[in-house]
Amino acid sequence: MADGTLYLVPTPIGHPGDITLRAVEVLKAADLIAAEDTRNARTLLAPLGIQTPVLSYHDHNEESRSVHLVNLMSSGQDVALISDAGTPMVNDPGYRVVQAAIAAGIRVVPLPGASAVLAAVIGSGLPVHRFCYAGFLPRKAGARQAAVRELAGLDATLVFFEAPHRLAETVAALHEGLGDRPAALARSISKPDERFYRGTLAELAAELAATETVRGQYVVLVGGAEGRRGDEQSARELAEALQRHGADSRLTRAVVQELTGLSRNEVYALVQSPP
Repeated sequence: MADGTLYLVPTPIGHPGDITLRAVEVLKAADLIAAEDTRNARTLLAPLGIQTPVLSYHDHNEESRSVHLVNLMSSGQDVALISDAGTPMVNDPGYRVVQAAIAAGIRVVPLPGASAVLAAVIGSGLPVHRFCYAGFLPRKAGARQAAVRELAGLDATLVFFEAPHRLAETVAALHEGLGDRPAALARSISKPDERFYRGTLAELAAELAATETVRGQYVVLVGGAEGRRGDEQSARELAEALQRHGADSRLTRAVVQELTGLSRNEVYALVQSPP
């Protein structure tokens, strides 16, 4: 008997029409649907007339369920993996079963479809030729600062997910760590309250600080290092000129950061370094 197939099926991220005709066909034809939340899955499947059995597959049972699903596929059954919304495995469970299926020689078929990352990137107004999806930044300040530093030099639009109650803090941290770059906030992609906020990180941070309650789910997008108004060499030359004319380190850092757009951490390291 031939092995079954593992299908990775995107589901709507807001508007029910986000689902594709092919996704519906695969979900109807599969022997089993592995879903992040079975209740959410049935809410999606019922109006589409999909009666395929549904099994839970989430962070807490991913390891054991992966073994079970691979055994089913090895016996010839087709399994469709879905998350609560969007493309499976993008900040959702699924990695283990894909790895296990590949190791077992089982065919893995990813379907194109709804993705908050791609929708936000193309609607942001920022460069799309290169982008880096970085997921959620760490919650603790030290770890978050370290993560931002690692991304600071990338010549690519940076893409993050963030919850509403942490959005203001995250945008402020990005402004501090990256400097005042062009940015965008994509709220509730494909939902009735979808909206894009565009500006610099400083402008967006100020707007969020003045907002009493932030609602919705957000994709945060920040221009890459190429978009900075100065580079390290010109900033170093400016710092040296200021210090030759008597400016102390504090004043030098403030002027260099304002005129170049480099982050505070970058400017601090540059000014502290010997000429």
